[in-house]
Amino acid sequence: MVKIGDNITLPTFPLLLAPMEDVSDPPFRAVCKDNGADLMYTEFISSEGLIRDAIKSRKKLDIFDYEKPIGIQIFGGDEDAMAMSAKIVDAVQPDLLDINFGCPVKKVVARGAGAGVLKDIDLMVRLTDACIKSTNLPVTVKTRLGWDDNSKNIEEVAERLQDIGIKALSIHGRTRSQMYKGEADWTLISKVKNNPRITIPIFGNGDINSPQKAAEYKKRYDVDGIMIGRAAIGYPWIFREIKHFLETGEVLAAPTIQERVAVCKKHLQLSLDWKGKTVGINEMKTHYTNYLKGLPNIKEYRTKLVTTNDLDIVYSVLDEVEKVYAGYEFELKYEELKNYHETCPM
Repeated sequence: MVKIGDNITLPTFPLLLAPMEDVSDPPFRAVCKDNGADLMYTEFISSEGLIRDAIKSRKKLDIFDYEKPIGIQIFGGDEDAMAMSAKIVDAVQPDLLDINFGCPVKKVVARGAGAGVLKDIDLMVRLTDACIKSTNLPVTVKTRLGWDDNSKNIEEVAERLQDIGIKALSIHGRTRSQMYKGEADWTLISKVKNNPRITIPIFGNGDINSPQKAAEYKKRYDVDGIMIGRAAIGYPWIFREIKHFLETGEVLAAPTIQERVAVCKKHLQLSLDWKGKTVGINEMKTHYTNYLKGLPNIKEYRTKLVTTNDLDIVYSVLDEVEKVYAGYEFELKYEELKNYHETCPM
């Protein structure tokens, strides 16, 4: 078992769903939870937005009992704002508070937040300490290896953040300057994990897109668990496939068209329930392509799904897709991870 603080107990080698801006909302988290995600996080929330009572920021605080354990992630570069935000999060009663020190997106970094804090470890420590002192929740951190190849300071970061009281650390195996390009380097993540001074759980993140790769990295880098982001978009089955492979060494068959459509419909219904009809329909349009990926000659149906705002048409198209492709055998093809959104899939 893996423990985060005194009250969160996760399975041996847990699978975490990464917080992803404009992706990791409650409907998406629900279908990932159904398929085996052990710990999930909200989209990252601006500390300044919370304090201003911004509607979008407050909406991201919505969490539900079936999601537990669930963490709320915040970001910011001001100690007072982070402390006040931590108190707001504390009142919502998630299982933990996570701090984002890794988002590489320019508009976040320019505000001295996210990966921008990687250039000032003393500030990172102060921001983290301000949160720890303002909440009763376990505080965890997600970050990167460093700002660039010349400043990979993650070993110092891990020690100093553990010393002030964080309860777990998730590390994305790239620097800020890499953004999401190139291959994630897990060697430094492994060094942090195997540092005799480090006693908190260390979770690795970056490029895990198949059960085989998850098993390989588990063995090679000896982390306490892995965090999955982009590979879960439109494919929440990645969690159950990894778990099955780790337990049995066998590769599960790809989900059938019936299962893909059923999960897509559930995701849609949850979006409608949480966001309302207009927003729910519009925001699901980014997900249809991913759910139906791999189907031959799917363009006509996909175009209908992303151009209509009529819910009856959406369900009709999904029903037709299920009927037309009944019996289609999907290939298990784990594709190279691509950027999904210009905002921060952290």
